[in-house]
Amino acid sequence: MKAYKIINLMDKWAPPYLIDEWDNTGFQIGNPEKEVEKVLLSLDIDQKVLKKAIKEKVQMIITHHPIIFKPLKNITRTTYKGKLIYDLIREDIVVYNAHTNLDLAMNGVNDALANILDIKDTRPLNTIYEEPLFKLVIFVPKSHACIIRKVLGDEGAGFIGNYSHCTYNTEGMGTFMPLDGTSPFIGKINKLEDVEETKIETIVEKKNLSKTLNEVIKIHPYDEVAYDIYPLKNKGNIYGYGRIGKVNKIPFINLVDRIKEKLKLDHLFVYGNSNGEITKVAVCGGSGSSFIHDAYLEGADVYITGDVRYHDAQYANELGLTIVDAGHYHTEKVILPIIKDYIQENTKNSIAIELYEESSAPYIIY
Repeated sequence: MKAYKIINLMDKWAPPYLIDEWDNTGFQIGNPEKEVEKVLLSLDIDQKVLKKAIKEKVQMIITHHPIIFKPLKNITRTTYKGKLIYDLIREDIVVYNAHTNLDLAMNGVNDALANILDIKDTRPLNTIYEEPLFKLVIFVPKSHACIIRKVLGDEGAGFIGNYSHCTYNTEGMGTFMPLDGTSPFIGKINKLEDVEETKIETIVEKKNLSKTLNEVIKIHPYDEVAYDIYPLKNKGNIYGYGRIGKVNKIPFINLVDRIKEKLKLDHLFVYGNSNGEITKVAVCGGSGSSFIHDAYLEGADVYITGDVRYHDAQYANELGLTIVDAGHYHTEKVILPIIKDYIQENTKNSIAIELYEESSAPYIIY
C-alpha cells in the first residue's frame, strides 16, 4: 500500500483541521508514493526507534509526537536531531505524526485514556472546535428519491446521535423550462414542464458537505441539480482536550490501584486530599497542567494527567482538586494499540504493525 493512503486513513480519523495553532504535525519526512508493507508505531522517534525500524525492515514510522516541531536551520550529522533526520531520509523511511489532532479526535488519546480507566459518559474537558452543521436540501424526481437518500446516508449525511440516514421528505410539484443547449432528463426544449418531485432534507457536517454534494450530483438524473444549503445553529461534534466523566463510586485508594494496574505503573504521584470516595474524574493525556482550572470548574474529584509542576500542584490544592500525575508517557501510550487496530482494520490486515512501547526518557528509581 502507498504511504499516502495510510496517511489519508490517519487524517480521516484525526483530521488536520484539529491541529492546534501552536503545533506542527502531520506528514513530515519521506516519499508519499513509497510502498509500505510494515509500519512501526511509537510515541516518539529517537535513535533507538530508528534502530528498531531498520532491524524490523519497516518502511514507515507513525508517532504521536512530531519529530520536526520547531523550524530547523539545518539538517546535518553534527546534531542529534539533524543526524536522526538525515538517517531517516537515507534509510528511505516515511515519517508521519498525529499530535494535537489525535489528542482532540474522537477515540483518540484522551478517549483511550478515559476508556481504559473505566470512565463513562465523557465529554471534552476544554472545548477547542465545534463541527459546523448544514442543512442540505435536494430536489429530485420521485423515481430517484430512494437512490439519492441512500447516497446521502452512505456519504455521512443524516447522522443524528446514534441514528444514520436521517432525512425528511416532502412531495411537491417542480416546474422548469429546458432551454436551448440543455439535455433534459424530463421534458422538451422550450416547453414549460410540471414534474412531481421529492424534496429531501438532511443534516451534513462541514467536513462531509462538498464530497456528499459531489456524489449526489454524480448520480442525480438532472443535468442541472436544484439544491439549497443552509448553515445551522445546531451543535455538531465537539472536540477538545482532556475528558471529564463518571466512575462508579470508588474509594480514592482503589482508584489509584486501578490507574497503576491499567497503565502498568509501579508508582505515581498524588497531590492533594487522598481520602474520600470518587465519582467524577477528569483526565488529559500528556501534559495537562493548563487544564487544572477546567477540571475544577467541571466538578472533578480527581484530575489524572502528567508533567505536573510544583506550582501547578499547589494551585490545584488551593482549589481543593486532587491531582494524580501518572506521567506523560504512560497517559499517552494507551493510543498505540488503538492505532494498530485502526490501521489493520481499515487495510484488511494487509499492513504489518510493530509497536515500540519504551519511553524515550526512561527513569530508574533507586
